[in-house]
Amino acid sequence: MADNKYNVEEAEALAKRALQLPISQATPIYEQLLSLYPTSARYWKQYVEAQMAVNNDDATKQIFSRCLLTCLQVPLWQCYIRFIRKVYDKKGAEGQEETTKAFEFMLNYIGTDIASGPIWTEYITFLKSLPALNSYEDSQRLRKVYQRAILTPTHHVEQLWKDYENFENSVNRQLAKGLINEYQPKFNSARAVYRERKKYIEEIDWNMLAVPPTGSSKEEIQWVAWKKFLSFEKGNPQRIDTASSTKRIIFAYEQCLMCLYHYPDVWYDYADWHVKSGSTDAAIKVFQRALKAIPDSELLKYAYAEMKESRGAIQSAKKLYESILGASTNSLAHIQFLRFLRRAEGVEAARKYFLDARKSPSCTYHVYIAFATMVFCLDKDPKVAHKIFEEGLKLYMSEPVYILEYADFLTRLNDDRNIRALFERALSTLPAEESAEVWKRFIQFEQTYGDLASILKVEQRRKEALSGKGEEGSTPLESSLQDVISRYSYMDLWPCSSKELDHSARQELLVKNLDKKVGKTNLPHGPAAIGSVASSSKVVYPDTSQMVVYDPTKKSDFASSANPVSASASNTFPNIVTATTTATATATHGSASTFDEIPKTTPPALLAFLANLPIVDGPTPNVDVVLSICLQSDLPTGQNVKQSFAAKGNASSQNDPSGPTRSGSQRLSRDRRATKRKDSDRQEEEDTATVQSQPLPTDVFRLRQMRKARGISTSSQTPTGSTSYGSGFSGELSGSTG
Repeated sequence: MADNKYNVEEAEALAKRALQLPISQATPIYEQLLSLYPTSARYWKQYVEAQMAVNNDDATKQIFSRCLLTCLQVPLWQCYIRFIRKVYDKKGAEGQEETTKAFEFMLNYIGTDIASGPIWTEYITFLKSLPALNSYEDSQRLRKVYQRAILTPTHHVEQLWKDYENFENSVNRQLAKGLINEYQPKFNSARAVYRERKKYIEEIDWNMLAVPPTGSSKEEIQWVAWKKFLSFEKGNPQRIDTASSTKRIIFAYEQCLMCLYHYPDVWYDYADWHVKSGSTDAAIKVFQRALKAIPDSELLKYAYAEMKESRGAIQSAKKLYESILGASTNSLAHIQFLRFLRRAEGVEAARKYFLDARKSPSCTYHVYIAFATMVFCLDKDPKVAHKIFEEGLKLYMSEPVYILEYADFLTRLNDDRNIRALFERALSTLPAEESAEVWKRFIQFEQTYGDLASILKVEQRRKEALSGKGEEGSTPLESSLQDVISRYSYMDLWPCSSKELDHSARQELLVKNLDKKVGKTNLPHGPAAIGSVASSSKVVYPDTSQMVVYDPTKKSDFASSANPVSASASNTFPNIVTATTTATATATHGSASTFDEIPKTTPPALLAFLANLPIVDGPTPNVDVVLSICLQSDLPTGQNVKQSFAAKGNASSQNDPSGPTRSGSQRLSRDRRATKRKDSDRQEEEDTATVQSQPLPTDVFRLRQMRKARGISTSSQTPTGSTSYGSGFSGELSGSTG
């Protein structure tokens, strides 16, 4: 096998190879496979059929004795009954009796399987084939088998019901009517449960090999499918008696373990269900099987020991804890054994074990903390606990967690003198990168026990320790309002509003960024934010050598139609596009200071926008914040854009060579007069327009703000009309009223 011993692909290849080999050569392969996959009914069936093919009855019986009770799957058990009938069919009455016992044995284990219908049918056929010794007894035996079969939700439940009706009518029609009426509701219930049961069964992969969980999606799907099926069976949907329901639940768990053999949670649930059902002995057997399946599982050992202790089996539980100690390499086993000894034998037994455990290589500071806390809480004598902490401090002075636990213990004693001494001793030896939490606890201690001078002194010392021992120019050493907030807050209470708290946190972040050394660029006198953006070391600039000069005359119709939004944006902001084109052309011709030339060609509106952008160091800023900055910038208004469109339209109309030429001068004069009248009318309308009829802003966010100010919902329609918004770039509004 490969390094990964649970290699499913390699196991399948070995199983196929074994089919082509003689049984003497295939046996070692089967044994190897089944040592890794002991719950694979498919491999067991293949193995036993290979032995049956060469009439090796003794080996066949041995294999069946190893696998039948743990592999509750119908195909394997059908193989078993074939072998039994082959052996006993020729032995007369004795053989028939043995075969009958084999059928009953089989149905007792897998008779509740949804696929067990053929086995019920085969058993009934076998009983009918027996020589009639007593017609009444034979009919009674058949009737009982039929009645058990029709109450089991299987794939063949309807066919079995029809056969049962025919059987009763063939025996006694008068008696049949009463029996059929009695069992009809029970059959209907079994059929309804079968339909529900089938939905859960179809989600299960019965050929899945049992491997330790790897977290794959397939394994998780199967785990969920089994959990659903178990929950369904526990609900007793058929409302059968408790004994029969318990039998079905046990059968479902056993089948589940065939696939989830290495899952500790399934074993624990199975054992816990037995305990809740009152079957403690059965739970013990499940735990024993679980530890055989997963011998390295500490969780199962702790759970098993807990159950043993709860039943009063102290010595058995103690052996389990000792087995954990022998296999574990961490200090948790020592702590749990200390707690067990304290519960079972008293504090003195735990104290004796602690004296031995502290010499163990696997003992850590956790053991000292656990035992000191135990002694303090139970003996009510702080002196012993104090000595244990002091003994541990000699070994674990470099452990911040141990120092904080020791400080908590001294705080319970209200021993402020020793607490301060502990912090001083610890901080003198701890490295700066590991002392942050200790400093924080020291400050909290001073806020409780010290005066203002001591609080400020410790805060200053903390800053010096965590900022490189007071390097020159280190801005974190300066006091800030954040220090006051930290000093005068308590739990979830703050001396300022949430808005002020956010603002202060933002300022602290900006102060930290002041120490970053960034390159300087030669920019024209203008907004300071341009320099900040240009000098940021985190900005990634495009490769301008790959740019191409923009030529509007070569723009294809396909590009315009394929990206109408881009076309709209280019038409709406021609100045920006022109400036970008100029900058691109300059970069393409290999200017020495490409980036420095960009601000020179940037429109003032864009410069104003960039000037108001905050310095971003971290997550992307909120969209509403950016939009609010846009509203404060001096961007071109819709009127300017409109005029540029008008100018562009006039220029294009003057250069348009198309159109009729007949009576050109007369028609041109009429058009000019009409145009003048329209222009004058439009000017009058614009002069007398109200605020409500003015063109809405091009920015959708500003449009939303204006509508809110007017008391109009941005998402709902008024009773008299509906409004829909056009392009987000043009800001044009289309509406209909009625």
